[in-house]
Order: sequence, then C-alpha cells, then structure tokens
Amino acid sequence: MSESPIAHRMTGYASRLDFLSRAGAGCGTLAMASLLAEGAMTGPDPRVPLAPRSTHHRPGATSVIWLFMHGAPSQVDTWDYKPALARRHGQAVKDFDQSTGFFAGLGGPIMRSPFSFRRYGDSGTWCSELFTQTARHSDDMAFIHSCFAHENNHSPAQFQMNTGMARMGFPCVGSWVTYGLGTGNRNLPGFIVMYDSRGRGTPKSRASAWGSAFLPGVYQGTPVVSHDKPIANLRRPGRLTDRMQRRQLGLISRLNRRHERRLPGRTELEARIRSFELAYRMQMAAPEALELSQETAATRALYGLDDPRCDHFGRQALMARRLVERGVRFVQLYSGGFNNDDCWDGHSNIDRNHRQFAGETDRPIAGLLTDLRQRGLLDSTLVVCCGEFGRLPLVQKGGTGRDHNPQAFTTWMAGGGVRGGTHYGATDEIGMKAVENRVSVHDLHATILHQLGLDHEQLTFRHNSRDIRLTDVAGRVIHEIIG
Repeated sequence: MSESPIAHRMTGYASRLDFLSRAGAGCGTLAMASLLAEGAMTGPDPRVPLAPRSTHHRPGATSVIWLFMHGAPSQVDTWDYKPALARRHGQAVKDFDQSTGFFAGLGGPIMRSPFSFRRYGDSGTWCSELFTQTARHSDDMAFIHSCFAHENNHSPAQFQMNTGMARMGFPCVGSWVTYGLGTGNRNLPGFIVMYDSRGRGTPKSRASAWGSAFLPGVYQGTPVVSHDKPIANLRRPGRLTDRMQRRQLGLISRLNRRHERRLPGRTELEARIRSFELAYRMQMAAPEALELSQETAATRALYGLDDPRCDHFGRQALMARRLVERGVRFVQLYSGGFNNDDCWDGHSNIDRNHRQFAGETDRPIAGLLTDLRQRGLLDSTLVVCCGEFGRLPLVQKGGTGRDHNPQAFTTWMAGGGVRGGTHYGATDEIGMKAVENRVSVHDLHATILHQLGLDHEQLTFRHNSRDIRLTDVAGRVIHEIIG
C-alpha cells in the first residue's frame, strides 16, 4: 500500500505514520469487505440465476409492460398536436435535410394531419381520434414529447431502442432488468416477449430485440404467442409420464454436474442446468398463467377480445396482466409485424395505416390500464409505450404518408411511480425536431431502470475486460415525470 501525500508530509513522525498506515489498511479491509458483502447481496447467484435480488434504491415499480409500436407511429398524428401543420399545409420547409428520412430526396412539403384532435382529462392532454379510449387515461400518463434517436432505419433503430446500441451484440432492456432483479415467480421466466403470430412475422430486428447477448442466456426473453400453443414445445409429449421426465432430468443433471466438476467455474453450465429445471416447472405454471378462459366475459370484452380487429393484441395485453400478476418482471408486446404494410410504417398513406393499427391497439391498451388500476397493479407496474423513432411532418412524395424521423417522437409512461397528467419536453412548431428538454434513448432506459430501483450507472456486467452497462457512458433519469 503506497503512502498518501499526508503521510509523505509526516516523514519523521514514525509513531503517527505507523498509526495512519495501520488505520488506512484497516479502512481498506473494511471497504473491501463491504464491497464483497454488497456484491454477495445484489449479484446474481449462478445456482439460482432468477432469484429475486435487492435493489439499489426504493423502487417505484416491480414490473414493466412495454408496448412497442413497431414501425414507428407518427407523433404529430397521435399525441403531439401541432395546429401549425394545418396553417402551413403545402409549404416547403426551408433548408430541410433530405437525409433525415429513410428515403432521401422524397421529403415533400408540410402535410396537415388527417386526424382530428381534442383535449382529455384534467391535464388537458391533446390526443387525436386514433386513441380516444387510451386518452381517457391521460391523467395517469406521463408524456415525453422530446425524444430523439440516431438511426433512420428500422432495424438499427430498434436495436438502439431495445439495447441502447444501434448494432447487434448487446443485451436488451428486459435482459438487463432480469439480470439485475431476477423474477418474482420461480416457475416462470423473468422476461417474456410477444409479437404478432398471425403470419406478420417478427419485428425487423428479429430475436436480437429480446436477446441477452453476452449476459447469461437465462436472461433472454422467452417468446410467447397468443394462439393455442403460446410457448413452443412447452407441453410434455404424450408418451412421456411425469415420473419418466423427472428421471430424464435427473440423469441430465447428474451428467451436467459431472461435466461441471471437470470444468469448475463455468457459470453458463450452471445456468443451463437451471434452465432445464425452469422448463420443467413451466409445464405446470405457464399454461395456467396464459389460459384466458379463466377470465370473465367482462374482462375479455374490456381488452377487445370480442372485436376481430383487436382480439390478437388484446389477448397479448391480457396475458401481460396475468404474467405481471404472477411475478414476471418484464413483458414486452409488439404491435405490427415484419413487412412495411404489416406495421406502423405509414409511408404511402398515413391515414389508412394508422387507423388500422390504432384500431387494433387502442381498446386493448385502454383495457390494460383500466384492469391494472382496478386490480391495484398500476402502482407497481410501469407501462411504457413508444416506437423506434417518429415520423416527418412532411408528406412523402408519391403518396399521402410520412417518412421516418429520428429527430422527434413521443414516449408515454403510466403507473409505476410516474406523475400522471404530466408533459415533458417539446418539439418545434411543426413537430420536426425535439427542441426543449431533449430526451435520448439512454435517458429513457435510465428512467425505466430507476423506477425499478436500479441505478443505471451501477448495473454493469464485465465483458471483454470492461464493465458494460445498458446506458453506456450516458443517460439521465427524467426526474421531472416521477411522482
């Protein structure tokens, strides 16, 4: 242990130096013991990787439901009302950078919104006719109007929104949350994702959107669909009895333990062993959690299961409520599929596109917020809704749609300790750019982690000799929307 500058100035005072040296070493030992104890208290135990763990601070929420509007809704046609669009309809924007959208050179003049707007709630929140039912909950919602991203193409933008990085190879938010907190139900995964299973396909970022990357594989999202087989290969084959399967798992476990003794310290092997055990327990727990016939007719109607338009997304939203009710930490729902016509990507006709997808989601989202409130779950569940970026307030030449716009979009959050009825940040007069209290993707992630009791600067994982975190070297918690 090297001497401090103070010790250098005390040369000749042996007794004092000896005292300080001993005291310093003692403090160092205590500090190291404290760090080790803290790590033991909060770090994941590879033997029980999904066990609940302590938080960095008192949380505002214990679970998250993230509604991902795949394809990117237009902020100026939903929650960011801009009367100037009607006044300036048909005007060209001076010095517009044609590389902002994905289709360079196709940015036309300003286009008015085809949707009417009105105010809702005591907060006076403006919302278009697309989300009239969700807007009735505006006093429970906190709106961030000044979000921005860095990518103008779907896949890298979805990578950034889900992982903080615009390229593959990094863990998503749900994986980080499950790594940091574990799950409240040992018989279910900590992180579940649902996407459109009616032939529309996965989001453009595919499974990387819910991957764990360099985190242990047990923290990756488990895909669930809303038809009669929600989780692939979940049910036991008919010829296999419970006793036979238990013996099979016992043999696998003994072989894995023998392999573990030959290669000590391989935590990924421990995680694999635990995943076999979790899969076995899920065969009993998951079907019950995802069985919607147990719900009343009134609850099913609340989510729109009686309407063919929103039956699919409504089933997913109802499943999400049942999952967080049973201790699942993070549930992510995707509205829309892979192809441009199958998601919120309204390039050619924003009116037709957004009416379709809002028609599929408005009633289920409103039903989810109502149901969470009625069951006392809204205070402990953070609901997040956004796309990967926004859309330009201009018409895309050749149609009546809007191109991508990473410079401005709106995110809203509800429940989970946020301050309902608040509006943070602002875009310019026509909704082209975020100009007031700009909020990055890292800021959104820091805020989500904060509400779950996690400090985004302390939640790290050692990889390639570096302590990596979800927010990289940036991120600010948006305290202004927290209640």
